[in-house]
Amino acid sequence: MLVLINIFGEDRLGLTSDMTILLSKFDAVILDIGQAVIHNHLSLGLLVSLPGGSNDLEESVNQLGISAKFTPISLESYENWLGLQGRTRQILTLLARKISASHLAAVCRVIEMYGLSIDNITRLSGRVPLVEDESTENKNSKACIEFLLRGEVNKSFREALLKVCASQDIDIAVQEDNIFRRHRRLIAFDMDSTLIMTEVIDELAKVVGSASEVAKITERAMQGQLDFSDSLKQRVSLLAGLPEEKMKKIADRLPLTEGAKMLVRSVKKLGYKTAILSGGFTYFGKILQEILDIDYVFANELEIVNGQLTGRVLEPIIDSEKKADLLRMLAKKENISLQQVIAVGDGANDLGMLQAAGLGIAFHAKPFLRENAEQSISTLGLDSILYLMGIRDRDTLNP
Repeated sequence: MLVLINIFGEDRLGLTSDMTILLSKFDAVILDIGQAVIHNHLSLGLLVSLPGGSNDLEESVNQLGISAKFTPISLESYENWLGLQGRTRQILTLLARKISASHLAAVCRVIEMYGLSIDNITRLSGRVPLVEDESTENKNSKACIEFLLRGEVNKSFREALLKVCASQDIDIAVQEDNIFRRHRRLIAFDMDSTLIMTEVIDELAKVVGSASEVAKITERAMQGQLDFSDSLKQRVSLLAGLPEEKMKKIADRLPLTEGAKMLVRSVKKLGYKTAILSGGFTYFGKILQEILDIDYVFANELEIVNGQLTGRVLEPIIDSEKKADLLRMLAKKENISLQQVIAVGDGANDLGMLQAAGLGIAFHAKPFLRENAEQSISTLGLDSILYLMGIRDRDTLNP
């Protein structure tokens, strides 16, 4: 006889032990099991096979003071359930500063519309305080819920989720649940507007009084409207004569992006290699390398003669294609699959490496990249990438 046993009520020490010991006395075979405790209230489900009926078992459970519901399961129903095991599994990650019921309702509605089933829902973020004051309020609060889904996803499913993101001010990532998701080994970052909250070339331009001209060229390049190499040469030419000591002052005040230190620190402790692959400048990348303990830095080299910028950038120029090539080179050097690589960037120049990586993330990105990348984060900091790796807040290593 097949029986689904649902146990519910206030949790207590030894309840699961008592229940399984009792089941062993009835020679039960455990076919499936799941347990969750929310606010000290237990929900335990067991699908069991019993050699006899369940009446005596139900009576014994009642004598233990355990609240339980017994549901007979037909062999046909069980076989249908077995058939679902072969369906592709997807991980859907919901990210927001705070998650509301309307967020969940919108996501679940799309899941239902496209015929996917929800196997499990897990909170990855920490517990949320209800009472906040000036000492506890955290403007950088974050919340994450992970769904385990069964079924196939397609372009229209992803497009429907993008509409939910836009209307609800949340982020949603969908990844196939495979072995590579849990065994990434390299994470590569763009620098400007990704690891740091500024475009260095714009800061340099302010010093020489060409900010407006440089900003216009930068924006067109990041939107994919200009060839990156030509636009870089145009912008750097406007920096001619800038003293190197001015660069040092800018480097000393580079603003790190929210969550950058936490993310890099955590992945380094897990044995990851880290890299900066930037269309920016080596001078600043090397400084960030020291601050964050980055393993590799590849960026563009500004020509400096007699302590001043000449207005020229040395070849080869790190453009989108070069970034993707460098990513492949690093994967080969580290003897890992590209599926084990994470790439993070914000502009059109990052598209190549995001498409080459197993997990490519458009981070607070320009529309062109956000629309062409498989995954996007626009609401939280860099440390939220840990959620996409399946890592809970309680598992992260605080600085």
